[in-house]
Amino acid sequence: MARPSNLQPLSPAVLLLLPLLLRAVEPLTTKGRLLNSCIQAKRKCQANPTCNAAYHQHLDFCIYSPHTPLPSEEPAGCLEAAKQLRNSSLMGCSCHRRMKHQATCLDIYWTIHKTRNLGDYELDVSPYEDTVTSKPWKMNLGKLNRLSADEESKPRLDSDICLKFTTLCTMNDKCERLRKAYGEACSGSHCQRSICLEQLRNFFEKAPEPLAQGLLLCPCAPGDRACGDRRRNTIAPSCALPAVVPNCLELRHTCLSDPLCRSRLADFQTHCHPVEVLSTCVAEQSRCLRAYMGLIGTSMTPNFVSSVNTSVALSCTCRGSGNLQEECERQEGSFSRNPCLMKAIAAKMHYHSQLFLQDWAEPTISAGEHQNKTPALRPQLWVPSFFSCTLTLTLLLKPW
Repeated sequence: MARPSNLQPLSPAVLLLLPLLLRAVEPLTTKGRLLNSCIQAKRKCQANPTCNAAYHQHLDFCIYSPHTPLPSEEPAGCLEAAKQLRNSSLMGCSCHRRMKHQATCLDIYWTIHKTRNLGDYELDVSPYEDTVTSKPWKMNLGKLNRLSADEESKPRLDSDICLKFTTLCTMNDKCERLRKAYGEACSGSHCQRSICLEQLRNFFEKAPEPLAQGLLLCPCAPGDRACGDRRRNTIAPSCALPAVVPNCLELRHTCLSDPLCRSRLADFQTHCHPVEVLSTCVAEQSRCLRAYMGLIGTSMTPNFVSSVNTSVALSCTCRGSGNLQEECERQEGSFSRNPCLMKAIAAKMHYHSQLFLQDWAEPTISAGEHQNKTPALRPQLWVPSFFSCTLTLTLLLKPW
């Protein structure tokens, strides 16, 4: 077949771009899993002699011990290793809160992303990447309505949405089992804070997210202290929070020394960060809430300040901060005076209040579906749609 006369031969520059354009139509994510987890990225790096040598060079020259004085200048070996790793899959790798071997994945991530000064980490980008959940989870409101019809329980269930979500959790085997586990670990007679925090993390990572959010972010009627107390006691603060209130900067230092807490804090700072100039937030509210809940069970566990309002804060103080008073107040205010977090909590509570207003004809309702949108502030490969690639090639081929 003869070639159409209106097509011109591709220039060398276009030929170089063609493989990139064709690869761009491939999806970056797959359903329910990460395309480039840090564990996979390390294996890929180890299979490449150049990348593997650069990785070990990075370990030798760029990781400092607390007992070793920092050099006055960055070692040449560290700079060279960073240059070699810059284009490797390790630089764009990520982890997921519900993945297997999460601790291993995070260790690899922070090995690469730790900056030169000990304790100073890149916290402007989250190490976590959200994946797609194919099916929405469904709440059994029909069964709850049947329980509400019981004359003895109706007054409390009708007025107390926090109690409704507690009841919904007990009707779900997984939610009830995980809630009972942290309830026992965090009870007064058995309280061991480290075990309590571990079980809390386990609950908020593995329980159905709509139920976990409902228990934590349920709205209460004005003046309903019983409801407010139930909401505030969701995380068992008497055991989960420190007995002696620490300084907020000391609390942050403790968090940064733990890869898991450091990761959750970075995730929170990424997705709940307000942009003051534009009076907006860098990420959608659902991501901010997920990042906020991810901190529960770490040394920086936040909670509601009281049973009469929805203000949240860290369990820390800025008294005695000296010259670091402003920095301490900024850390404390990132929770207590964070407009993005406050709006996200208010919106979710409003959603939960509307959930029980109507009489549902169906026995179950959809509680939402996770979306795999691009995380805020995470550098991503340019991925145009197939139409964009086709348009680009058409323009390149078109005679002018």
